[in-house]
Amino acid sequence: MDEPEPSAEQQIKQRLLLHVCCGPCSTASIERLREKYDVTGFFSNSNIAPEPEYWRRLAEAERFAKEMAIPFVVDAYSHEDWLECIKGYEGEPEGGARCERCFAFSLSHAAAYAREHGFDFYTTTLSISPHKDSTTIFRVGREMGPFLDVDLKKQDGFRRSLELSREYDLYRQDYCGCEFSLAESRQ
Repeated sequence: MDEPEPSAEQQIKQRLLLHVCCGPCSTASIERLREKYDVTGFFSNSNIAPEPEYWRRLAEAERFAKEMAIPFVVDAYSHEDWLECIKGYEGEPEGGARCERCFAFSLSHAAAYAREHGFDFYTTTLSISPHKDSTTIFRVGREMGPFLDVDLKKQDGFRRSLELSREYDLYRQDYCGCEFSLAESRQ
């Protein structure tokens, strides 16, 4: 007699490390990804400045991860290392070469953590933003390791993140994160 196929509940989910850029972007991302994967949040955002903004975004991301009952890991904050990584690209516009280097910095940390801790894949909440080029994010992510290409803005992901952010009363920032995007947003 053939064994019956295991139910969805009986199947073991693959482990996914989710690079989290902020609480609001994590909302719909976690909601969608946890249906299929065993998700762990990973906050690696040395780009965020000024430092009080980093701590505020971290607190909101941690709070939402706790609400969703998922494990949450915080990478070391080193804005100085990030500045060294983007050196020479400070004047690039938002969405340009500076951002690609920024993606590489954060995603390299996520990929290393995923490898060191036995995750099947890693991905990022960055793809939920309509202001981020998913093609670039996916290319950079794949260069670092077993990256899961999932465009989280599809199927109204960004709209859903707005709804969930309101529902959980999450702080929504008005710039991407670094001092250069902050200056550009104030122009």
